[in-house]
Amino acid sequence: MRILDNRTEARAVARLAEGRREPDPSVEKRVRDILVRVRAEGDEALTTLTRQYDCRFIDSLGLRVTCKEVEGAYESVSAGFLTSLRFAGKSIARFHRRQLPKSWELRGGGVRLSQRFSPLSRVGIYVPGGKAAYPSTVVMNAVPARIAGVREIVMTSPPGPDGRVPAEVLVAASESGITEIYRVGGAQAIAALAFGTESIRRVDKITGPGNAYVAAAKRMVFGEVGIDMIAGPTEVVIVADSTARAEFVAADLIAQAEHDELASPICIVGSRAQAEKINRAVEIQLEATPRKAIARKAFEGQGVIIVAGSISESASIVNMLAPEHLVLIVKNPRSYARRIENAGSIFLGPWSTEALADYVAGPNHTLPTSGSARFSSPLGVADFMKFSNIIEVTRPALRRLAPHVRELARAEGLFAHEMSVTIRGDAR
Repeated sequence: MRILDNRTEARAVARLAEGRREPDPSVEKRVRDILVRVRAEGDEALTTLTRQYDCRFIDSLGLRVTCKEVEGAYESVSAGFLTSLRFAGKSIARFHRRQLPKSWELRGGGVRLSQRFSPLSRVGIYVPGGKAAYPSTVVMNAVPARIAGVREIVMTSPPGPDGRVPAEVLVAASESGITEIYRVGGAQAIAALAFGTESIRRVDKITGPGNAYVAAAKRMVFGEVGIDMIAGPTEVVIVADSTARAEFVAADLIAQAEHDELASPICIVGSRAQAEKINRAVEIQLEATPRKAIARKAFEGQGVIIVAGSISESASIVNMLAPEHLVLIVKNPRSYARRIENAGSIFLGPWSTEALADYVAGPNHTLPTSGSARFSSPLGVADFMKFSNIIEVTRPALRRLAPHVRELARAEGLFAHEMSVTIRGDAR
């Protein structure tokens, strides 16, 4: 990992925060073509594209995963996996139930105002495949949707060359209340969810991570449907003081780096000696990591250890980077956390490893990336709900409010607005 002295290389640190990944024009063009094609051709385009990119046998299998396949998936997973999956589901549900918003009402002066929350009707969850199976992604997206009261939860996921969606993913979908599963991946899956085809009815919102093609597709269909966020490669910032054990810091850095060659493992320390110690620990642990080739590319491309001059300086760097995951292995992590304004999830102390929240702690692991923690939040129950404002006014209240409406309407030159209250006030 590169070691940067923030006091002398502040511009390099700034580039970390500003180096947001711009959309690749070639990806954008390819995705736009796929969206147009799926919208026009429906299932025919889905089948052709799935045959081209994922599975040659899709015609004989069909796009929809059958109940028999899901039942068979239970026979393929271990009892230990099922126990842990159910444990995770309960933990995630327990946390997310506390997020349920409540409708409310305000009365006074002849005016009754209220805000009424209701669930979305139909939601599509995208679960990536390819490099690994992600049953945890299924649970993290489906459980809050179910708690919100979404009636129809649909999942799409790319099949392997044999046409199968991993058994662990199918079991997670079944356990999480997903009602439909389709073996479709990539931008074409996003197009199907957004526009609808003969087999897949359109949804109200799409959630879930994916590669550059999926991210571009979500960006392009926003407005046709809602989306959760544009998720980029995973990232972690670890702030480690002199109390931090180098092997703990290294383990957490590698845990994020093994996700993706484009992952960003970043550490902030107080001295160059500590930075070099962590670097050595990373090298030692990498050798025992099965996905070391992926992790090593992430460290070579985006891995950085920043030497900060003080606690306040390190907090300023964190807020500038606005990381997806922030791990605080410092003497007083709660006190330090009060300095943080921008982060997706914050992990306090040496025992709060980020991997806990990836699976079983309870908070959602679908988090804002690429600095978007400056203005957005982790996925939650509210993402699967909407609210309506309700206004009820009595006649006396209308007469009391009308003069103010008339003044403001005149200022904006909107005669009909003024007339709409005047005609009511003059009515007998």
